[in-house]
Amino acid sequence: MSEMSEPEKINQAASLLEGCCSILFITGAGISADSGLPTYRGIGGLYDNQATEDGMSIETALSASTLRTRPELTWKYISQIEKKCRGAHFNRGHEIIAKMETHFERVWTLTQNVDGFHRAAGSRNVINIHGDIHQLICSNCSWKQRVIDFSGLSIPPLCPECQALIRPDVVFFGEMLPSHSLAMLSSQLEMGFDLTFSIGTTSVFPYIMQPVILARQQGCPTIEINPGRTGTSDLVDININQGAAAALDAIWKRYQQIFRIEKSKF
Repeated sequence: MSEMSEPEKINQAASLLEGCCSILFITGAGISADSGLPTYRGIGGLYDNQATEDGMSIETALSASTLRTRPELTWKYISQIEKKCRGAHFNRGHEIIAKMETHFERVWTLTQNVDGFHRAAGSRNVINIHGDIHQLICSNCSWKQRVIDFSGLSIPPLCPECQALIRPDVVFFGEMLPSHSLAMLSSQLEMGFDLTFSIGTTSVFPYIMQPVILARQQGCPTIEINPGRTGTSDLVDININQGAAAALDAIWKRYQQIFRIEKSKF
């Protein structure tokens, strides 16, 4: 498509919602940036292009091998990340996606985020492909516990039942993605979507880029919301170079204006 102004892009994105029955939202750290959370890789990232103070990349620190051999280091950095998230709440971007889930026939969210904000905002059809940082599990037995934060934990924490290492139920670098999440994603992609959004993600992982590629192959429109260029920027139909909350709010308001939706219902 020829280059459009940002208001024109918002208008076209809102127009694409007309007649939609199914929408897929793919979200990354950028959607939670408006809640005050760091994006790690993106603009204003906590570990953006830097080694940690222990001289390793954040990917190495948060890897399965480091968790296995030096769990205190993995827990040091996962605790730093959790502390940065502590006290934060979902934002308008999460709210808009939840509203669309109630308005359209079938809406799913594939998120890389482990903060739980999509469900907290009201979304129910959420695929947490990287897990949930607030769910703790034992690396040896069936013990598990949900926590509000890590403030009361020793580092690294040990299981109260078997004394093995406790870990967050998240996917560390070098680990397999959860099979149940992959199965759900595959099932939904097979059904297809009328419209696909890629929001706040650099799309470095194939399973995050693949739904956009699939939509393109099927001739279904795609929209990217991101202030910077990403791996899918050249693939999508519309690039909206804004933050997630502002762009989603503008799209939703414009959609309401165009199609005169009863605002009191939302």
